[in-house]
Amino acid sequence: MTGLRILGGADRGRRLQGESLAGVRPTPARVREALFDILGARVPGSAFLDLYAGTGAVGLEALSRGAARSLFVESGRAAARILAANVARVDRAGSAGILQEDAGAALRRLRGRGDRFHIVFLDPPWDERPAPEVLVLAASLLLPAGILVREHRSGQDVSLPEEAGLRPGRIYRYGDASLSLFHRDPEPGAA
Repeated sequence: MTGLRILGGADRGRRLQGESLAGVRPTPARVREALFDILGARVPGSAFLDLYAGTGAVGLEALSRGAARSLFVESGRAAARILAANVARVDRAGSAGILQEDAGAALRRLRGRGDRFHIVFLDPPWDERPAPEVLVLAASLLLPAGILVREHRSGQDVSLPEEAGLRPGRIYRYGDASLSLFHRDPEPGAA
């Protein structure tokens, strides 16, 4: 087994902890690679939210590939400890933050303090369906022209509530895992 590693960018090859942490299913390497191929030029300089972060592999990959900041939300105590250790290994510039709390509470806190993101990545526990409130709150944190990506079991319905105000995009399938994209339209008149 090759282990959990950063796949690209400045920290390519750096090992991460938590590959076999009970109750955590890190995003497979080929899905992470595909995600960052899809996101491409959106990542450098972006604000990235990794919701249900687990080991933090996705948000740390974003930092390695040039994101200006990554914020991680993880409610599990053991996972949050591993996440903190992984952040300490990769984030030398102080560009990462961790909120160890329930997704809904964290999103309400972020909205209350005015945080906004270019990219929001949701990877809830495999068969868990986030509450509609969580999906609407996550969508509300997107900047104009931002993108929300949801990793989920292939074939699972992951439509968002209408009040999320996002436009559905493509669904990319990688075996049993899929990535569904949702877009925030740019501000009217924006170039």
